[in-house]
Amino acid sequence: MSTEPTSPAVPGEEDTTTTLDVLIAERRRKRDSLAARGLDPYPSRFDRSALAAELHADHQGLEADVHTGVVAKVAGRITAKRGHGRLSFAELTDPTGSIQLLMQESNLSESAQAVLDATDLGDWIGAEGEVVTSRRGELSIDVGELFMLSKALRPLPDKWHGLTETDTRYRQREVDLLANPDSRRVFDIRFAVIAALRALMAAERFVEVDTPILQPQAGGALARPFLTHANALDIELSLRIAPELYLKRLVVGGYERVFEIARNFRNEGIDTRHSPEFTALEAYQAFGDLDDGMDLSERLIVGAAEASTGRLTFRVGDKEVDLTPPWPRLHLLDLLEAKVGRRLHPSDPVEDVRAVCGKFGVEFLPTWGSGKLIFELYDAVILPEVTNPVFIVGFPIEVSPLARHSADDPLMADRYELCIDGREFVNGYSELNVPDEQDERFAAMAAAGEGDLEVPPADAAFVRALEFGLPPTSGLGIGIDRLVMLLAEVEAIRDVILFPMLRPEQA
Repeated sequence: MSTEPTSPAVPGEEDTTTTLDVLIAERRRKRDSLAARGLDPYPSRFDRSALAAELHADHQGLEADVHTGVVAKVAGRITAKRGHGRLSFAELTDPTGSIQLLMQESNLSESAQAVLDATDLGDWIGAEGEVVTSRRGELSIDVGELFMLSKALRPLPDKWHGLTETDTRYRQREVDLLANPDSRRVFDIRFAVIAALRALMAAERFVEVDTPILQPQAGGALARPFLTHANALDIELSLRIAPELYLKRLVVGGYERVFEIARNFRNEGIDTRHSPEFTALEAYQAFGDLDDGMDLSERLIVGAAEASTGRLTFRVGDKEVDLTPPWPRLHLLDLLEAKVGRRLHPSDPVEDVRAVCGKFGVEFLPTWGSGKLIFELYDAVILPEVTNPVFIVGFPIEVSPLARHSADDPLMADRYELCIDGREFVNGYSELNVPDEQDERFAAMAAAGEGDLEVPPADAAFVRALEFGLPPTSGLGIGIDRLVMLLAEVEAIRDVILFPMLRPEQA
């Protein structure tokens, strides 16, 4: 039986390093004792015949002290132990739940007894025996054979206190998942969201594709890239900041509906809502426009919420967010007029828009035009006031270099953002498909942003692709990490990324 204290030492707990070293040494001794008896503490495989949930489903309603005659082989971690001598009990936990191991000294083989003697909490164990109910009526395995599948050399955190030190939770996510049920809940939601999005896109007849992560130049967004060098080709490359330009080239190539769930990288700041490495879904639909994009965005997010949580209302801090459709579609310039008390437009003299920014405490750079200033006002005074989903439509061309201009206003783009709880969740637009205009925008953007690492150079390969003809196309990007934050009701992006970026551990 285990001789460890009830609250084993792990990083973040109060026990001293010396105590932890003693516990690890004792576990190593037990591991070595198995090896000395010819019992491999790390075997290569185990043939499990049943999961805990399956056994409970198959043997419901049994009375106490029943022998079913069914022999099962189960496997999982030991998460609780009690008793000693002639009768011992343990809780074995697998991905579906837990089942009790009932171990009678008279029933155990010699090797099973040796494994039992060497077993500690956290060990991976295989057990074989008859499915029975105990005298208290609990479904159990009356163990005849016991197998050590992996000897855990470090004790797990105490299940009542968990792993609470924040940096350690992120750095040792594997332990966090074992110790904190809520962390497991969050990532179960994440995986369900991604699976649902894939299924929904397939139902919409989209084809999932993959585009380069290493690119000759980063494009598709304004962001500072991570740079690297390819020794084989002796060229400089960027980690992608967005897959947009490659996806639209596939539409040119005849794939009329494409999407990618992409890992993107931006060499920028870290806070509760931003991570240098993040996940987004981008999708492009030929013959569509921004209205089709908003329709699709709504269907995807509502479908993912229902599939992953079974509900459409969520608590974020002290606010309740209701995703029940339909969602309103409001024009940016109308909202801004109501907020600042005057109509603004990208054609306004820049001094006039700067004055409005100053009135509302919005900082700006002297190189920004009126369109960029309007966007900054939106970001500062409109976006934070949004709680329930709203599509905000119509953004200046100055901040939308890849979007088609509105039919009735060449300075405004057919672009929308889906805003929820003061955050942008979706960015989408009718795609610019006029090669010469796109080339001119690239050139103007590069000239205005000369020396700015966030501004990519003109992408001649993309313009050449447009010259082969891009049909009218609707595009959108959904921030999956932010969506999971909402659906899991957590407020830090690092809580929804399995292994977030951290500084290296100090030696």
